[in-house]
Amino acid sequence: MAISPNFFNKRETESATARHVVPLPTQGTGYGAASTTPTQPVASPAVVAPNVGAAGPTGGSKLIVGPNIKLKGVEITDCDTLVVEGLVEATMDSRRMEIAEQGAFKGSAEIDVAEIHGRFDGNLTVRQKLVIYATGKVTGKIRYGSLVIEEGGQLAGDIQFGAAHSPRADSADKPALSVAGR
Repeated sequence: MAISPNFFNKRETESATARHVVPLPTQGTGYGAASTTPTQPVASPAVVAPNVGAAGPTGGSKLIVGPNIKLKGVEITDCDTLVVEGLVEATMDSRRMEIAEQGAFKGSAEIDVAEIHGRFDGNLTVRQKLVIYATGKVTGKIRYGSLVIEEGGQLAGDIQFGAAHSPRADSADKPALSVAGR
């Protein structure tokens, strides 16, 4: 059955606009599987979200707590990366934590790498590197392997170098504290 270009009440001028053609998968079963490679017009190109924290490992499990979301009274386990854009009140042990500028974390966390743009309040053990950006504020009992504080970043509480089980804590040739300027 042939379908005319005006089938969906499109005007001829619209057919002159660029369309992207995306081939459907040729292997597998289920929706979209086919033995040939048909194409279909798509109104806009596919959008791929950027990898948050691209400096870290690309694989692994990731939990994103979006803006205006409140996650309270939980223990977060088996999470490689936690991204906080809302409010999290929890206990966790993870590889990486990223707190966005509008995000806040209250509780206890043991992390390999933490990047704080927002607020952290509680017990924080960072085994490798703690980075506090200009908009970041960290308060509580803090242990770290190495520390970077951007100008404007805030750090207050019981602060000690040498996170438990830190492979870098024994390294005397690397500075424990560095200050980043603008």
